[in-house]
Amino acid sequence: MEFSTAKMKEIIKSQGDKRVSEGSADELREILEMFAGDIAEESIGVAKDNDRKTVRAEDIREALR
Repeated sequence: MEFSTAKMKEIIKSQGDKRVSEGSADELREILEMFAGDIAEESIGVAKDNDRKTVRAEDIREALR
């Protein structure tokens, strides 16, 4: 899974009227990818605990609690 650096720049810029360095966009991308991977892994566990093969939105929400 990979988020684009351009999208990260767009997200940062949308929060304020500042220029965004390539390094800051890359750092945000790396952190979000790690965080998303952790949530996905936890969500899979929640679905398994509920005897399902399909990860649902509710599993994602539960993983964030």
